[in-house]
Amino acid sequence: MSVEAHTETLGFQTEITQLLDLMIHSLYSNKEIFLRELISNGSDAADKLRFEALSDDALYEGDTDLKIWINFDKDARTVTVRDNGIGMSREEVIENIGTIAKSGTQEFFKSLTGDNVKDTQLIGQFGVGFYSCFIVADKVTLSTRRAGLEPSHGVKWESKGDGEYTVETTELQQHGTEVILHLRPDEDEFLSDYQLRSIIKKYSDHITLPIVMPKVLTEEDKDKEEKAPEDEVVNTATALWVRGKGEITDEEYTEFYKHVAHDFEAPLAHLHNKVEGTNEYTTLLFIPARAPFDLWDRTNHRGIKLYVRRVFIMDDNEKLLPPYLRFIRGVVDSNDLPLNISREILQHNRKIETIRSGTVKKILGTLENMAKNEPDKYATFWKEFGRVIKEGVIDDASNKDRIAKLLRFSSSYDDNATPAVSLEDYVGRMKEGQKKIYFVTADSFSAAKNSPHLEIFRKKGIEVILLSDQIDEWLGTHLNEFEGKPLQSVTKGDLDLGDLEDEDEKKEAENASDTLKSVLEGIKTTLGDKVKDVRITHRLTTSPACLVADEQAMDASLERLLKSAGQMVPGTLPIMEINPQHPIVNALKEEADETRFNDWVFMLFDQALLSEGGQLEDPAAFVNRMNEMFVSMGNLSSSRIITFD
Repeated sequence: MSVEAHTETLGFQTEITQLLDLMIHSLYSNKEIFLRELISNGSDAADKLRFEALSDDALYEGDTDLKIWINFDKDARTVTVRDNGIGMSREEVIENIGTIAKSGTQEFFKSLTGDNVKDTQLIGQFGVGFYSCFIVADKVTLSTRRAGLEPSHGVKWESKGDGEYTVETTELQQHGTEVILHLRPDEDEFLSDYQLRSIIKKYSDHITLPIVMPKVLTEEDKDKEEKAPEDEVVNTATALWVRGKGEITDEEYTEFYKHVAHDFEAPLAHLHNKVEGTNEYTTLLFIPARAPFDLWDRTNHRGIKLYVRRVFIMDDNEKLLPPYLRFIRGVVDSNDLPLNISREILQHNRKIETIRSGTVKKILGTLENMAKNEPDKYATFWKEFGRVIKEGVIDDASNKDRIAKLLRFSSSYDDNATPAVSLEDYVGRMKEGQKKIYFVTADSFSAAKNSPHLEIFRKKGIEVILLSDQIDEWLGTHLNEFEGKPLQSVTKGDLDLGDLEDEDEKKEAENASDTLKSVLEGIKTTLGDKVKDVRITHRLTTSPACLVADEQAMDASLERLLKSAGQMVPGTLPIMEINPQHPIVNALKEEADETRFNDWVFMLFDQALLSEGGQLEDPAAFVNRMNEMFVSMGNLSSSRIITFD
């Protein structure tokens, strides 16, 4: 049955046009990667066909010998890459080639600097894929048919990479995909059998699918005027992970990573492990050097490829790794799972659970070893993936203690925005008599570093961990202790420094509370339902006041985070603590004018709220009070008062 030919011209998504222009100019010094990318796509297409054919072997259409063919034509100046994998329908062609559905696309383009060297690395993180063709070709013709569709449902796609492409219905007897690159005038180097074979051996020798090229004819063969040379396999075509570790070079590991991760850079580290016994499986996993742009998409599970006896099953690491390890790339190959295993069976499969548990332990062990023996490399890892690892404290209770040792933080000891302090570091230098690990959470590093809640800790030389990532709000509620030392937020509850408490200071605070009793009552009356209580504090040394949460209440920063996410949060009132040594507090004691007293109280409250990153209910009222105070002090004329309309 034939269908009417249907041709349409479509425009590339704007991001595609930008990406094409960027690649042509930025990746020109490494242009041979186009062949690696096309071979990788062909390999993926074969894997997908094998997987779908597990439930419907008619998809093979009688051709189970899956391969990738590569050829060139000097006269036509073309390079052709063909596979007999799953192929694509018309809709899939438009979706996969005309648009970028990848999460993080906008973030990718925002990160571009205009520096070709730096941008080349960014392009590598994003994955160049099919579009790398246009580095060497001024026109690309793709013909494809999805396995299982009639020959009349073939699709021809063509573009010069100039912002648009054509899609045409065509007749194709063979399922799979063929890509013809019409080379640019100065790309003759790729019209060479030796050059193409060298690129294949360099980048794609590990591909499990046979990559074939026409056999090079000897002079004797040429004399016999053979019509067509036989095909011969160019690559090793053996699964890299089944080989012994000692047989694999670092270069081979790197190229395999680039294949499975579609990355341009070498990985930070790899783990190659073979487990034997009642559950036999092999893992070859990689830790990328940079975070992918879709790292924060917890629904993106495509990082680990699952094989059963070298047959691809799926690329969904949700079953194989917990979400906090979603940045890991690589393969898991089981000898024991059935080939026809489904996603539903995987969900509750004991062998999968064993693989998952063992793999997580291996990854954590690798990170522990890196942290101990390669601190600079671990610092790089933490910069890229630290915030995701923190999710493990919440997601993975069975490994919480191990994960806690991997965490890195900023600290009041050095005020360095780059997290470098471990909990073990902190415990190792706790002051004599210190029983708790103190931390402060805030909306930013600067807010945490300058929090008034740290004043007494700085005075006494007590270290405080500074937390400012959004995930830290949850971290503080799930990581309650470390090596027997409870973690204590310095913004919650009545400050209790235990043996570090100065008895004289404590008595002085108690005396001040008695002396300022009327002031405390006046402040509480003025603020009304804005606060739960007002009390004297000895945690402040320079600030006049601060706001703290009740011991059992939610931190103010967490409450703000939940509200900003649109969640309903039960209302909790803060406790206002005032510094009895501060001149403003002493002035309040002497203030007889009720209006001025109230203005000063609201000013103190608003300042305390601002200092912890909160938002004022009425910013205009705050500014007006401040202006009135300036005027009353005789420092400004009324004509210079700031006003809000």
